[in-house]
Amino acid sequence: MPHDDDRLVRLELKTSDLDDWVERLNEQLYRQQQLIERLQAEVARLSSRLDDTSPAPFRSLLDERPPHY
Repeated sequence: MPHDDDRLVRLELKTSDLDDWVERLNEQLYRQQQLIERLQAEVARLSSRLDDTSPAPFRSLLDERPPHY
């Protein structure tokens, strides 16, 4: 039986360690999801802002004199 007790203790320790890892990974995943949502909102805001601006009229660089003239 002592061998079984040692085995049980090792399994309990492994289970406890795995529980800790799962909790840490859960927290990290939650933080990453929050960041993704903030970045998506920022992209949507910037995209909307870009859509609101009117495009500049086309200017050919060939028609302009270089600044050193």
